[in-house]
Amino acid sequence: MRTRRLHTGAALLITAAYIMPIYLAFVNTFKSQDQILANPAAPPVPFTFDNIINAFNRPDQLVQGGLANSVVVTVATVAILIPLSSALSLYISRRTPKVKAALLAFFALGLMVPPQVVLLPIVTLLQQIGLDHTYPGLILSNVGGGYLSFAVFVYVGFLRTVPEEIIEAARVDGASDLRIWWQIVLPVVRPATATVAIFLGLWVWNDFLNPLFILGPLQGQTITTGVYLSVGQYSTDYGQLFGIMFLAAVIPVVGYLAAQREFIHGLMSGASK
Repeated sequence: MRTRRLHTGAALLITAAYIMPIYLAFVNTFKSQDQILANPAAPPVPFTFDNIINAFNRPDQLVQGGLANSVVVTVATVAILIPLSSALSLYISRRTPKVKAALLAFFALGLMVPPQVVLLPIVTLLQQIGLDHTYPGLILSNVGGGYLSFAVFVYVGFLRTVPEEIIEAARVDGASDLRIWWQIVLPVVRPATATVAIFLGLWVWNDFLNPLFILGPLQGQTITTGVYLSVGQYSTDYGQLFGIMFLAAVIPVVGYLAAQREFIHGLMSGASK
């Protein structure tokens, strides 16, 4: 009984450690500056939308521009990575075991190398090809590295469940590799696509270093760098800051809710295989 109570207490402490930042960010979004400074953990009484309104009414249009830029970068990155990684995964999964192991080991490097290590070489390379401080350069940097490697590993795992007989039957009927990938493989691995889209979308949306160093503050910003720029050097409007953070979190949450059914199905399928 004592051991069970200790486990329950530890679980409650860990849960509180995860929930507390979310709770503070939410309640302080709807409180005035004075209320936040007086007691950040208190509930929002009286309830106000002034922080969100003030964030939208900033003269520099930081929220509107940041959200628009983040949507463009995230959608473009995911739209490129999903077909690219699924096609690569189909190619890898149909190779001989030795070739498959070698290719997977190559892509594993993208997961093992920290992105901070390769940030400076990426910026230097983009400068040499004239894509520094541009959105195509940021999207190109997102397509390579760990994002692609993660998507490849997820798709390869799901493609193990696709019977070889289905693909061979399609080839006998005269289907090309492109048609097999588009009409047979992609519909079968739809849960994997939802999983990849959600994870990559969140990672790209929340990325801070790449937009900060590749775009630079003078070329616009994503919403994550916008939160950083909204922090004053000598004083900070915490109410408006929490309002910007709340708006930055709304779109990812809505995206997850829209795809959660396929996402959960993908996780369950991966656990049962």
